[in-house]
Amino acid sequence: MKTSDTVSNHERWAILRFSVVGQLLAAPPPKGELRGEIEKLAAREWQHPITSLPVRFGVSTVERWLHRARKERRDPVRVLRRKVRTDLGAQGSLGVAIRQALRAQYAQHGSWSTVLHHDNLRVLAEQHPELAPVPSYSTIRRFFKAQGLRKRRRLSSRRTAGVERAEARLAQREIRSYEAEYVGGLIHWDGHHGSLKVITPRAELLQPTMLGVIDDRSRLICHGQWYLTENAENVAHTLSQAFMRRGLPRAGLSDKGKAMTAGEITEGLARLSMTHDTTLGYAPHQNGKIEHFWCQIEGRLMAMLENVPDLTLEFLNEATQAWIEFEYNRKIHSETGQTPLARWMAGPEVMRPSPDSAALRLAFTRTERRTQRRSDGTVVIDTRRFEVPSAFRHLDRLLVRYASWDLSRVHLVDEHTGDVCARLYPLDKTENAKGVRRPLEPLANRASRAPPTGIAPLLAKLMAQQAATGLPPAYLPKDELSNNEGETP
Repeated sequence: MKTSDTVSNHERWAILRFSVVGQLLAAPPPKGELRGEIEKLAAREWQHPITSLPVRFGVSTVERWLHRARKERRDPVRVLRRKVRTDLGAQGSLGVAIRQALRAQYAQHGSWSTVLHHDNLRVLAEQHPELAPVPSYSTIRRFFKAQGLRKRRRLSSRRTAGVERAEARLAQREIRSYEAEYVGGLIHWDGHHGSLKVITPRAELLQPTMLGVIDDRSRLICHGQWYLTENAENVAHTLSQAFMRRGLPRAGLSDKGKAMTAGEITEGLARLSMTHDTTLGYAPHQNGKIEHFWCQIEGRLMAMLENVPDLTLEFLNEATQAWIEFEYNRKIHSETGQTPLARWMAGPEVMRPSPDSAALRLAFTRTERRTQRRSDGTVVIDTRRFEVPSAFRHLDRLLVRYASWDLSRVHLVDEHTGDVCARLYPLDKTENAKGVRRPLEPLANRASRAPPTGIAPLLAKLMAQQAATGLPPAYLPKDELSNNEGETP
């Protein structure tokens, strides 16, 4: 009887035993001939269920199998399975004290090998007689395997509070694969230090860094590019190109790197109505899709470039774009069964149109508050002074937006709406030394001046109240002109 490769050894033995005695159950021999039939079965050669070698079984063994199968009417194959070992998982052969010692030792040193645990247990047994005799290495190994106490990789050689929290989280929380429901529902971005070096025009050999953006559902690479450094400027450059090429997604996930969480990046994503989440500490598996892409970069792309002499950054980027667009994005993914490009086009999608490059450049900026110098109407940004238009000279505190890597574009924004009010330019002391001064502009928040109306409203109200009493004003008028008619000056 043939068995599938997925059948366990216990089931293989049960099927073989049932094939030996099954004919006696299907056609029981006449009374007095059972012994002879069993001897015939014992004389035959059978195929071993594990090694496939010829094997024979004794008469008493066949009798025992037949007796067990006869007693079970519902599932005779089940009772013919091999018995489970009493020391399975080493629970039967390990005492309570030894099991407690092993668990305590594993809790403190989860990165130890089983051999190291066994060696340290022998030393403990010398100090604590209740742990003797120490079981064998194979027994402890079976115990660890049955209890799921596998050797854990150390997250870091430094024993910081963050490392301990991460190890506790991995020990207490399960890890599951996930996938976004919609195209554009979630993107990942990350940086990778390449294994090859590029030569610069200054004859420097530098190790470049690739920044890549991948869609979670389709696995499509929205954009990938090599840079000499990983900083916030290059992250914004990569994200902007990904958005202009593919559209605006709804959410993004990155690690907690300094470049990934810079103020320009977090504020820019918020202005683009994107939620930005970061992975937990020492948990790169949360960004596993982009991490797996780096394996493709090294295993295929970089392998094909290893013999290129004088590899430059420009040539590396040109080769990378060709490989991404015409191989990776068009090759069937082993998990989805589709090419990333086909899965991207099939949807369903929640993408939004991307703004133009100028809007993206303005979005990836940071917002800070600055105090205006009353003496000359300037603000200081990164040790540089910028002139504030005179229309805003009445404001003490200004809200400015700028990118730390590009101070040529600094904007004054409205504190309440976030709209751009004006662009600020660097202070030009040489030009100001010519003595030419512009006239003051009208204040930005001053209403247009109304024509004069004479008496003030409050005084008019008070005089009306006085007139309403019907009494004359409480003073004695004096006609000074009549008294002075006959006098000479």
